[in-house]
Amino acid sequence: MNINVKQGSIQTADADTIIVNLFQGHTNLHGATGAVNSALDGAITDLIGGGDLRGKLGEVATLYPRGAIPARRVIVAGLGKIEEFGLEAVREASAAAIKKAQALGATNVVSIVHGGGVGNLNLRDAAQALVEGSVLALYKYPARRKKEEDDRAAEIASLTLLEIDENKIEQIEAGVEIGRAATESVYLTRTLVNHPSNIITPSALAETARKMCAEVGLKFRVLEEAEMRQEGMNLLLAVTQGAVEPGKFIIMEHAPQAQAADAPIVLVGKGIAFDTGGYSLKSGAGMVGMKGDMGGGAAVIGAMRAAAQLNLPLRVVGLVPTVENVVSATAYKPNDVFTAKNGVSVEIISTDAEGRLILADALCYADTFNPALVIDVATLTGGKVVAFGSRTSALFTTDDELCHQLRSAGQKADEAVWRMPLDSTYDRQLKSEVADIKNSGGRKASSITAARFLAHFIGDWPWAHLDIADGEFYRPGLDYTPRRYIPQGATGLPTRTLIEFLRHRAETPPLPPNL
Repeated sequence: MNINVKQGSIQTADADTIIVNLFQGHTNLHGATGAVNSALDGAITDLIGGGDLRGKLGEVATLYPRGAIPARRVIVAGLGKIEEFGLEAVREASAAAIKKAQALGATNVVSIVHGGGVGNLNLRDAAQALVEGSVLALYKYPARRKKEEDDRAAEIASLTLLEIDENKIEQIEAGVEIGRAATESVYLTRTLVNHPSNIITPSALAETARKMCAEVGLKFRVLEEAEMRQEGMNLLLAVTQGAVEPGKFIIMEHAPQAQAADAPIVLVGKGIAFDTGGYSLKSGAGMVGMKGDMGGGAAVIGAMRAAAQLNLPLRVVGLVPTVENVVSATAYKPNDVFTAKNGVSVEIISTDAEGRLILADALCYADTFNPALVIDVATLTGGKVVAFGSRTSALFTTDDELCHQLRSAGQKADEAVWRMPLDSTYDRQLKSEVADIKNSGGRKASSITAARFLAHFIGDWPWAHLDIADGEFYRPGLDYTPRRYIPQGATGLPTRTLIEFLRHRAETPPLPPNL
């Protein structure tokens, strides 16, 4: 979809569909909505007066001007109560409106920026949210099936954001560019997670990352298993030793010339292409959906794409260890002992606690970059799902400021994160009689002990671990709050949070330690 910004009046826009808005309970129409209402001789006011339009969030009403204005149809999008209004309401209203336009066969849509006037939102942020809601709502996974002709929805060819004040155009254009980069990156993340595991194998994931890096100008390399062995990544190699498909260690780097020598922000994403549980075999029902166990890695690939597209003045490194965890004669077993890259020995209690093993060696490798900070993202534990369900991600961190920045980024993206304990007293559950630690501390506090396991492999830098388990998919009727811009299937979580975090760091770099 082509997205652009123009200066002009919405009531004079020559498009098949224009979109204006209405706050719940507002009957005195101003701005663009008021202008369209006047041009239509009070048609919107009539809808409000007749009770056909209330302005509730997600509500849409359609009017046909019949030549009164150039547009063929007018969609009025409800914004909800003004006291509850924010960026998420912009996404929701935009999603509802664009889906209605698509259902009506629209191809060229013009919209005002919701919240840019009486909504009192930052105009750049509002434009970004409008693009996010509109574009993400139209995502459709390219499923491998034969489709009937009438099953194909209309394609929205263009979305134009119209603003009458020429002085505001630059802000809107900036928001559109951020929204465009974010949504394209979320599309990539969603499609990777939606793909079946026979399509997105470790090799295919690495190849997808390579093509993406070539497209946007990121540095790229892959460590093969022989190189991983030389690096001492024995925990990662333990997980992949039972698979026919070789493991890969993906390395991506965004390094603008001015920041090339800076200590990087390192993003690490769990890339389990499929998880059977190994010899600690999952149930049949528990194995369904494990194609998404690389959701953390997919989010890191998406975030790296956006960092390059936005040309952020930051050095950012993305690491994605990717393997399959399967059962075979050569697969690793409970009570096996392996030694990580940093020399910490690990007794395997559960082969279904494999994600933390590949992340452990990746965190050790992150230390070779002398990073400014490290964030890892993983669909890691069932304990997180029990504590938070699907909607909220669990955040574990060694740094209060990093916690604040990630929570703020998640709040702005409406991808909630909540801080959990990282107390070293939980290490007693990881005590082993034959190695330094065990890879599982049992059912009690399982998300915390998983984070404590990872803490044995970090260096002297701020670190955050995001457990996004069960947030990688939206399944209607289950534990995920429905949102109009998240269709059934992969959500893209937490790609937008990572992008927002990086953007904030780029715009407000941390103070030097001596200040």
